[in-house]
Amino acid sequence: MAHCWGPALLLLLLLLKSASWAGGNRCVDAAEACTEDARCQQLRAEYVAQCLSRAARGGCPRTRCRRALRRFFARGPPALTLALLFCPCAGPSCAERRRQTFVPTCAFSGPGAEPPSCLVPLDTCEQSRVCRPRLLAFQASCAPVPRALDGCPRDQGVRCLRAYAGLVGTAVTPNYVDNASARVAPWCDCGASGNRREECEAFRGLFTRNRCLDGAIQDFDSVWSPVLQRQLDSHRDAKPSLMQVPSAEGMLEGSLLPVVLPVLALQDLL
Repeated sequence: MAHCWGPALLLLLLLLKSASWAGGNRCVDAAEACTEDARCQQLRAEYVAQCLSRAARGGCPRTRCRRALRRFFARGPPALTLALLFCPCAGPSCAERRRQTFVPTCAFSGPGAEPPSCLVPLDTCEQSRVCRPRLLAFQASCAPVPRALDGCPRDQGVRCLRAYAGLVGTAVTPNYVDNASARVAPWCDCGASGNRREECEAFRGLFTRNRCLDGAIQDFDSVWSPVLQRQLDSHRDAKPSLMQVPSAEGMLEGSLLPVVLPVLALQDLL
């Protein structure tokens, strides 16, 4: 089956890579680290095959594409899957490649030229046994709290990002909205929401006006960069399993475990 995925993987690598690793491009670092890990590579190949290869031949199997994306984040090594999703960019070309990594044409945007009301994906999500618990987890994990100095608990960032990643591949799949910033949102707006305008704006604001989510994305590189560097160096030297590396990282071990266990419980909903 691997020979069928070759062109699709090449396309993804072209989207991710335009600068060398030595240039400090964290999205390239993340792609290289995922490629070196068998589990990450296998799961990424699955969503590339569903979301890019078939879409390129004239059709987007949206349900299968989104399912493959959910599997990638639920079953892949969190340090690697999150690195692909949240790698920081210093320029618009890198940011556009990052935005395209999780295939907005097939999984993010809809069939029409204009985005629908956010009430459409919200209502769909609330009726879905896959999407609804993930949206609730995102709301709980990324919500500001009064007791924190800046409104966001110090240990909240990883949980928030993991919950956000859990929404990729659902009815409310979010993505970066442009190539000039790290702003994220689902593909929808509130221009035609009628008397539910306030509800619509509140839902969209979970992504567009969420200082805890914004802060977690901005702080991501300071936590993950040392881990990726060690993983890349380890593979160059001895080729060990990447799954062994994060366990030696105290700063991640304590923060990743509480969010990985609930995700494992959701795997039967994939």
